[in-house]
Amino acid sequence: MSTITVTPCSGAGAEILGVDLKQLHDDELALIRQAYADYGVIFFRDQSLTEEDHIALARRFGEINVNRFFAAHPAYPEIAMVLKEAEQTTNIGGGWHTDHSYDHDPAMGSILVARELPPSGGDTMFVSMYTAFDGLSDGLKQTLRGLRAVHSARHVFGAGQGYHKDTDAGGNRIGNSAAAEALTDPVHPVIIRHPLSGKEALYINPAFTLHFEGWTPEESAPLLEYLYSCCVQEENVCRFQWQPGSVAFWDNRSTWHNAANDYHGARREMHRITIDGCPLEAA
Repeated sequence: MSTITVTPCSGAGAEILGVDLKQLHDDELALIRQAYADYGVIFFRDQSLTEEDHIALARRFGEINVNRFFAAHPAYPEIAMVLKEAEQTTNIGGGWHTDHSYDHDPAMGSILVARELPPSGGDTMFVSMYTAFDGLSDGLKQTLRGLRAVHSARHVFGAGQGYHKDTDAGGNRIGNSAAAEALTDPVHPVIIRHPLSGKEALYINPAFTLHFEGWTPEESAPLLEYLYSCCVQEENVCRFQWQPGSVAFWDNRSTWHNAANDYHGARREMHRITIDGCPLEAA
C-alpha cells in the first residue's frame, strides 16, 4: 500500500495523494474521514472512477441525496449533471454558495468528479467557514452565537426565479420548480457546532440565506454583507485547478464554493453526488 500524504492548501482544504478511491482500505478511509472533518474540502488527483465507482465511494460516507433540481445522469439517477455546453454562457454554481442550506437537514457534502474539462479555466474556489469564523472579533462572535438565519431555495430554483429567469442558465439543466415552491424555509443557527469536527463554523451564505430570524431583510443586509466580505478575503480562498482524474469532496457545513465561469466556447461536464446530512446545532 502506498504512503498517503495530506497537504493543506492555501486558504482552505487539503490535497490527498497516494490513494486509489476505487479500493480504499479501512485505515485509508479513516484517514480521509478525519481530513474531511478537519479541512472541510479534500482534493484527489489521477483517479479513474467509473460512474459505478463514484456511487460506491459516496455510499461509504452516507446515504445518497438524489438532487431535485439538476438534470440527472441518463443512466445513473444518483449522479447530478453539472454541465455547461460550448454555446452556453451561464454556468451552474457560479457565485459563492453552500449547497442545500435550504433543507431542514442540510446535505453533508458532495463528491464532484471531472469528466470533460475546457482547455483552460473552469476552476472551483472554496472558502473555509472555520477560518471565516476564527477571523471575526470576539465581540462579533458572541453576537452571532445568539442569532439564527432563514434560508430558502425558492428565489433560486422556484418558478420564474433564479435559473428559470434565464433560459440559458436553466435550459434542460435545471428543473422541478414545483419542488422548490413546496419547500418550507428552514431556520439554522448562524454559528454551528460542526457535527464531525466539533469546531465552530459560520453557517450563512449569499445564495440561500434570506435574513436573520426576527430581523427584516433590510435590517439583516448590512451585517450579512459585512460577513460575506470577511469570508472571501484572499487569504481564506483556495482555487482548485481541475485536471483529468481530479475529484473534490467538500463539506457543505464548513465550506462555500464558487465555480468560475471563464471558459466560454468550451464544454465542461462534471458529475456530482450529494450525501445526506443531519440537523445542525448551535455552538
